[in-house]
Amino acid sequence: MTINFQQIYTQLRQIGANASAQKKTLEERRALALRLLNERAADLDALREKVETARAADASLRCALPLTEPLDFHAPPPAAPLTGVILAADGSQIVPSRHKAAQYSLINVGVIALQVDSAQAPEIFIESDLRYDDEDLPSESQIALRRDLAERRNLLEAAERYPGQKISLTDGQLELWGAGDDGEARREFEKSLQDYLRALQTFHQKEIVSAGYIDKPAASWLMRLLEVLTLSPDELPDLKNHHPLRGVSDVWLMGRSLGAGERSAVSAFQARSAEKYTGDIALHFFYINVGDARHPAIARVDIPRWVAQDAARLNQLHLALVTQSRLMGARPFPYLLHRAHEIAVVSQQETAQVDQLLELTLRQNNGELDEISGKQSAKELPKRK
Repeated sequence: MTINFQQIYTQLRQIGANASAQKKTLEERRALALRLLNERAADLDALREKVETARAADASLRCALPLTEPLDFHAPPPAAPLTGVILAADGSQIVPSRHKAAQYSLINVGVIALQVDSAQAPEIFIESDLRYDDEDLPSESQIALRRDLAERRNLLEAAERYPGQKISLTDGQLELWGAGDDGEARREFEKSLQDYLRALQTFHQKEIVSAGYIDKPAASWLMRLLEVLTLSPDELPDLKNHHPLRGVSDVWLMGRSLGAGERSAVSAFQARSAEKYTGDIALHFFYINVGDARHPAIARVDIPRWVAQDAARLNQLHLALVTQSRLMGARPFPYLLHRAHEIAVVSQQETAQVDQLLELTLRQNNGELDEISGKQSAKELPKRK
């Protein structure tokens, strides 16, 4: 037994005792959110002005910035046929471990491409990048940055093989994360960010739709916008401590606003970090219900400005996401993204094989090997029953 269930039961009783009051508070906040949405959905000029005023008071504000569609906008899947090619990429990695005999990193990227109007099976592309350098081991965040860049590079290379319209999907937001606090990590991030921005520009130049798909998103950009609406000018300096809708999520709100297959209004991101994405690659987003009315499945879709402003491409992306997600049945998720993950993931067995092959290569070539740590050795012992 690894859990003290006596303590857990005591804590569970306390959770249960508070549950009813917490639910009542949450229902009151949800009612306020719906009222604010219904009253202010079409007041776009005033909403943008309010966001600008709040941003001037607190530059770290992160919320939705309305554009041309009202907040309660909802559009059904387009009737036009889906054409062209859909590509999806995902990546996984092995990070260096000081407990192993040989320390290395590996980034594995899988890309899958489907020609929508063809009877051909999807094509698969895999890139495995093994790096061994015992003098300059990358951190986990540095490897994650390299993986993000590798996903975009492989998508671009695969897209070159196909003519016509192309839609590319990645799992997760388009905004690159991982700046870090120390100077070296920040410099690494800034270098990676510039490479990443150039990749997004290349997608634009080659007219390849780039979209980041966030399943069941945690961030609540619309809720924060609605919270800003409740502030008076005198309260703006205390914006960070103002959360009258705490606990109410964008997923909950969109689940009650979007019908089966519908998308929400397209909004821009108001965020300090998003200011690095300028011009045609400025970050925008919309929500989409890839489920049905009774069982909504809400996702956020990040797109660059040039896609947001191109109605035809936006419609094709909308239709592609709905069509792909329906292939997964009761748990909707874009099928090609699921397949990209299956292709890219590195199993424990494969990791062990890479470990053995690298160690063998180093021994055969008179390379240096460490002893595995006592901790790693203990982990490899048979489990106790």
